[in-house]
Amino acid sequence: MNDSTLLTRRRAVLGGLATLTVGGSVYGVTTLISDSSSSVSAEMYSATGTGAFDIELTGHPIMGKHDVPVDLYYWSEYQCPFCAQFNTETLPQIIRNFVTPGDVRVIFIEFPYLGKDSMTAAVMDQCVWRTVNESNPQAYWQWHSAVFEAQEEKNSGWASKANLLDISQEIDGVSADSIEQCMSTDRQAIETAIESDSQRARSIGISGTPGFVLYNRQSKKAGKLVGAQPYGRFKSAIQQVKNT
Repeated sequence: MNDSTLLTRRRAVLGGLATLTVGGSVYGVTTLISDSSSSVSAEMYSATGTGAFDIELTGHPIMGKHDVPVDLYYWSEYQCPFCAQFNTETLPQIIRNFVTPGDVRVIFIEFPYLGKDSMTAAVMDQCVWRTVNESNPQAYWQWHSAVFEAQEEKNSGWASKANLLDISQEIDGVSADSIEQCMSTDRQAIETAIESDSQRARSIGISGTPGFVLYNRQSKKAGKLVGAQPYGRFKSAIQQVKNT
C-alpha cells in the first residue's frame, strides 16, 4: 500500500481547525539500528505559554530553531517499544533532514500509561530537563536517548527510580543528586502537569504512543500520525503540512 493510499485529506474538527489526518498505527517490529540516536541532535531550549490546540509548552524540551514553519508535537512513553523504535530509527533522520535545516522543531511531551514505572520515568524526564535546561540543555537529549537504549520488557523494573538514577549518573552534565532532590520535592506537582498533558492529548485524538501532531504555524493547518511510522511517512506528512 503506497503513501497516496495511506495519506488521506479530510475535514475534521480538532481544536476548531481544519486537520490533515495521516495514516494509522503501525505495529510491525523491526531491527533497531546500532548507532546511538544521541549522536544526532540540534539546539534544545525551553519556551513558555501554549502552542497549537492549547498544548502546554512550558516545561517541555524543544529541539530545533525557534522560527520554523512546522511544529512536531511528540508524545512518548519510555516503556513503549514503538517509541524506542521511533527514537532510534526515525527521529535521527527527521532531525538531520528537517530539524537541523530549520523546517521543523520537535516538542517532547510525556504520555505515561503502561505502568507505575512509566510515571516514574516521565517525572524523572521532567526533573532532568529542569536541572539542565539553563546550563546544558543538550544533556537532556543524551539522557532521553540513553533511557530508550536501556529499555527492557515493560514493568520488569528496568525503569525504576533507582535504575534510572544509575543511568543518569553515566550522562555528562546530568546530576543524579539534583534529579533525586527534584523528584522528592516536586513529584506531585509534576505528575499533575503530566496528567493534564495526557488529558489534552486524548482530547485531540492521541490515545497511545508514539503520537504526533504536525502543525503549520502560519496556516494553522495540522496533521496527525500515530505509531512507529517509517521515515518516508513522516517526510510526506511534513512536506504536505508545510505546504498547506
